[in-house]
Amino acid sequence: MNKAIVSIAISKKKGTRKTRVTEAIIRPDHGLEGDAHAGSWHRQISFLAAESIERAKEKGLDVTFGDFAENIATTGINWQHVPIGTKVKLGDTVLVEITQIGKECHNKCAIYYSAGDCIMPREGIFARVIKGGAIRCGDPVKIMEDA
Repeated sequence: MNKAIVSIAISKKKGTRKTRVTEAIIRPDHGLEGDAHAGSWHRQISFLAAESIERAKEKGLDVTFGDFAENIATTGINWQHVPIGTKVKLGDTVLVEITQIGKECHNKCAIYYSAGDCIMPREGIFARVIKGGAIRCGDPVKIMEDA
Protein backbone atom coordinates (compact mmCIF):
# COMPACT_ATOMS: atom_id res chain seq x y z
CA MET A 1 0.00 0.00 0.00
CA ASN A 2 1.27 3.47 -0.86
CA LYS A 3 2.12 5.73 2.03
CA ALA A 4 0.46 9.04 1.21
CA ILE A 5 -1.32 12.09 2.58
CA VAL A 6 -5.07 11.68 2.08
CA SER A 7 -6.27 14.67 4.12
CA ILE A 8 -4.89 17.97 5.42
CA ALA A 9 -6.93 19.93 7.97
CA ILE A 10 -6.58 23.10 10.03
CA SER A 11 -8.60 24.93 12.68
CA LYS A 12 -8.54 28.39 14.23
CA LYS A 13 -9.31 27.05 17.73
CA LYS A 14 -8.00 24.10 19.75
CA GLY A 15 -10.39 21.34 20.80
CA THR A 16 -12.57 21.61 17.69
CA ARG A 17 -12.94 19.67 14.47
CA LYS A 18 -10.66 20.85 11.71
CA THR A 19 -11.59 22.03 8.22
CA ARG A 20 -10.11 20.15 5.29
CA VAL A 21 -7.87 21.91 2.78
CA THR A 22 -6.23 20.50 -0.37
CA GLU A 23 -2.81 22.00 0.35
CA ALA A 24 -0.97 23.77 3.13
CA ILE A 25 2.26 25.54 3.94
CA ILE A 26 4.30 24.08 6.79
CA ARG A 27 6.73 26.43 8.50
CA PRO A 28 9.90 25.18 10.22
CA ASP A 29 9.65 24.95 14.02
CA HIS A 30 6.02 26.11 13.78
CA GLY A 31 3.58 23.80 11.94
CA LEU A 32 0.76 24.40 9.48
CA GLU A 33 0.07 28.03 8.64
CA GLY A 34 -3.27 29.08 10.08
CA ASP A 35 -3.62 26.17 12.52
CA ALA A 36 -4.32 26.73 16.23
CA HIS A 37 -1.90 23.97 17.28
CA ALA A 38 1.07 25.46 15.42
CA GLY A 39 3.70 27.22 17.49
CA SER A 40 6.96 26.77 19.30
CA TRP A 41 6.37 23.45 21.08
CA HIS A 42 6.71 19.70 20.50
CA ARG A 43 3.21 19.07 19.05
CA GLN A 44 3.32 21.31 15.97
CA ILE A 45 1.62 18.79 13.64
CA SER A 46 -0.67 15.85 14.41
CA PHE A 47 -1.05 12.69 12.35
CA LEU A 48 -3.72 10.02 12.26
CA ALA A 49 -4.06 6.96 10.05
CA ALA A 50 -7.00 7.04 7.64
CA GLU A 51 -7.47 3.40 8.63
CA SER A 52 -8.13 4.53 12.23
CA ILE A 53 -10.83 6.91 11.04
CA GLU A 54 -12.35 4.10 8.96
CA ARG A 55 -12.44 1.81 12.04
CA ALA A 56 -14.24 4.55 14.01
CA LYS A 57 -16.84 4.74 11.21
CA GLU A 58 -17.27 0.96 11.32
CA LYS A 59 -18.07 1.28 15.05
CA GLY A 60 -20.95 3.57 14.12
CA LEU A 61 -19.39 7.01 14.60
CA ASP A 62 -20.42 9.64 12.06
CA VAL A 63 -16.91 11.00 11.38
CA THR A 64 -14.66 11.97 8.52
CA PHE A 65 -11.22 13.52 7.98
CA GLY A 66 -10.52 16.45 10.31
CA ASP A 67 -13.16 15.42 12.84
CA PHE A 68 -10.57 14.21 15.37
CA ALA A 69 -8.60 17.47 14.99
CA GLU A 70 -5.77 15.72 13.15
CA ASN A 71 -3.72 17.88 10.81
CA ILE A 72 -2.69 15.12 8.44
CA ALA A 73 -4.35 11.78 7.72
CA THR A 74 -2.33 9.18 5.85
CA THR A 75 -2.74 5.75 4.32
CA GLY A 76 -0.37 2.83 4.71
CA ILE A 77 1.24 3.82 8.04
CA ASN A 78 0.51 2.41 11.49
CA TRP A 79 1.56 5.52 13.40
CA GLN A 80 1.43 3.79 16.79
CA HIS A 81 4.45 1.71 15.72
CA VAL A 82 6.58 4.64 14.54
CA PRO A 83 9.05 5.37 17.37
CA ILE A 84 9.62 8.79 18.90
CA GLY A 85 12.61 10.41 17.21
CA THR A 86 11.76 8.98 13.77
CA LYS A 87 12.04 11.45 10.93
CA VAL A 88 9.27 11.52 8.34
CA LYS A 89 9.37 13.20 4.93
CA LEU A 90 6.15 14.71 3.56
CA GLY A 91 6.01 15.49 -0.14
CA ASP A 92 9.18 16.86 -1.71
CA THR A 93 10.62 19.03 1.05
CA VAL A 94 8.92 18.84 4.45
CA LEU A 95 10.76 16.95 7.19
CA VAL A 96 9.29 16.33 10.65
CA GLU A 97 10.41 14.42 13.73
CA ILE A 98 7.99 12.34 15.79
CA THR A 99 7.85 13.71 19.35
CA GLN A 100 4.86 12.06 21.02
CA ILE A 101 2.58 9.05 20.58
CA GLY A 102 -0.94 9.61 21.88
CA LYS A 103 -1.89 12.33 24.32
CA GLU A 104 -3.67 12.86 27.58
CA CYS A 105 -7.00 14.63 27.40
CA HIS A 106 -7.79 16.50 30.59
CA ASN A 107 -11.45 16.97 29.72
CA LYS A 108 -13.81 15.83 27.05
CA CYS A 109 -13.63 18.34 24.20
CA ALA A 110 -16.18 19.31 21.56
CA ILE A 111 -14.87 16.49 19.37
CA TYR A 112 -15.74 13.86 21.97
CA TYR A 113 -19.25 15.21 22.46
CA SER A 114 -20.01 15.63 18.76
CA ALA A 115 -18.40 12.39 17.52
CA GLY A 116 -19.08 10.19 20.55
CA ASP A 117 -15.41 9.29 21.01
CA CYS A 118 -11.98 10.72 20.26
CA ILE A 119 -9.28 8.38 19.01
CA MET A 120 -6.47 10.96 19.01
CA PRO A 121 -5.41 10.23 22.63
CA ARG A 122 -4.90 6.56 21.68
CA GLU A 123 -3.96 6.61 18.01
CA GLY A 124 -2.75 10.08 17.10
CA ILE A 125 0.90 11.06 17.02
CA PHE A 126 2.65 14.39 17.04
CA ALA A 127 5.72 15.90 15.44
CA ARG A 128 7.85 19.01 15.30
CA VAL A 129 8.82 20.54 11.97
CA ILE A 130 12.50 20.41 11.00
CA LYS A 131 12.16 21.61 7.40
CA GLY A 132 9.11 23.36 5.98
CA GLY A 133 7.48 23.64 2.58
CA ALA A 134 4.21 22.99 0.79
CA ILE A 135 2.20 19.77 1.04
CA ARG A 136 -0.82 18.56 -0.91
CA CYS A 137 -3.27 15.70 -0.67
CA GLY A 138 -1.78 12.78 -2.56
CA ASP A 139 1.83 13.63 -1.64
CA PRO A 140 3.98 10.65 -0.60
CA VAL A 141 4.97 10.06 3.02
CA LYS A 142 8.34 8.43 3.69
CA ILE A 143 9.49 7.05 7.02
CA MET A 144 13.23 7.76 7.14
CA GLU A 145 15.16 4.65 8.16
CA ASP A 146 18.06 6.48 9.80
CA ALA A 147 16.02 7.98 12.63
